[in-house]
Amino acid sequence: MRNYCEVTGLPECSEVGHRKRTGSRVHLAKRGSIFVARRVSPSTKRRSFCERPRSVGCLVAPGIACKPTEAQSIAMTYLSMLQRPRRNRKSSVVRGFARETHLTPDAFIYPLFVHDGRGVEPIGSMPGAARHDETSLLAEVEGALSEGVRAFVLFPAVEEGLKTKHGEESYNPEGLVQRRIRAIKRRFPEATIVTDVALDPYNIDGHDGIVTEDGRILNDDTVAVLVKQAVSQADAGADIIAPSDMMDGRVAAIRRGLDEAGYTEVSILSYTAKYASKYYGPFRDALDSAPKSGDKKTYQMDPANAVEALREAELDEAEGADMLMVKPAGPYLDIISALASASTLPIAAYQVSGEYAMIKAAGARGWVEERSVVLESLLGIRRAGAKAILTYFARDAARYLREGG
Repeated sequence: MRNYCEVTGLPECSEVGHRKRTGSRVHLAKRGSIFVARRVSPSTKRRSFCERPRSVGCLVAPGIACKPTEAQSIAMTYLSMLQRPRRNRKSSVVRGFARETHLTPDAFIYPLFVHDGRGVEPIGSMPGAARHDETSLLAEVEGALSEGVRAFVLFPAVEEGLKTKHGEESYNPEGLVQRRIRAIKRRFPEATIVTDVALDPYNIDGHDGIVTEDGRILNDDTVAVLVKQAVSQADAGADIIAPSDMMDGRVAAIRRGLDEAGYTEVSILSYTAKYASKYYGPFRDALDSAPKSGDKKTYQMDPANAVEALREAELDEAEGADMLMVKPAGPYLDIISALASASTLPIAAYQVSGEYAMIKAAGARGWVEERSVVLESLLGIRRAGAKAILTYFARDAARYLREGG
């Protein structure tokens, strides 16, 4: 009987290391670029097929029987190709070598709501989130720091009696945000504090700017108040000023105001592409800051627009912004990617309250696995190009990552 190579199935094979077998061979039938392997038994002259092939030549481990059966096609085909991307997914170690995007707690900025009441007030539309008094705020910051989250952004729920047409409370040295900044910095000087600059928490009209009697938003008058607000927050110890108002020219005005006050080291994280989105509903519940009339479409961006975001980014960069933000994050991954490609500045993205609430609601009902969806959603934002992510999941996500994802 002739000798056949166990690997190639050919009667003549000169490949070094290929074992030869007498009396049976593997026949490779080529159909286009596909090889179909079947075993031929010379003694019976009948075709039989291996039930458990381990390779083209049906090489099983020593001591394991491999039973041929009549007229049963082999459950394996072989494509003639050199590139097999799945080889880079075959184990957790190899997948780690090939991983392109990494999610770590130092990418998170943790939004926290503060109020002047006592204790913790849960927010109904944002399960797990709450308004904090000073004591609970410090406890939450301490816990987050222990999880590896080092940056925090504060949003105030201002008492209705302090709200005015021009939002003067926004730059009160003894205002709610200013006092909370000082409290955090006294206790945790290593914490990085980001502050929101806009008038909607302080404005009786619920808008980010000053509203005229006929409903128009005054751009330049608003910017003058925003500069005072930014300097006041820097006085209190803010590390990063984040104007979210979307008024024209406010980045340049705030930069000049900070520099003239001696705060050349205080950064500006501009809400560059803040869209007029319906994903903000739970946030407005948290602060009771929804517009009393009209909407914000005359200053926030149209969700249909992408090129406009590039224009806003170019302007903010020229005006002295240190970082650029996209808000919301999940529905605008294309905008994050576009800004990351167009600008040399770091891009931040805000996973907003509506995104948070939807994941929490679906998780609570068992429709999705909350932990996995949280990490996947944040990884997607990171992969799109965000260097920093504002997320209400910051502390939970940091813990998930520490526990192995």
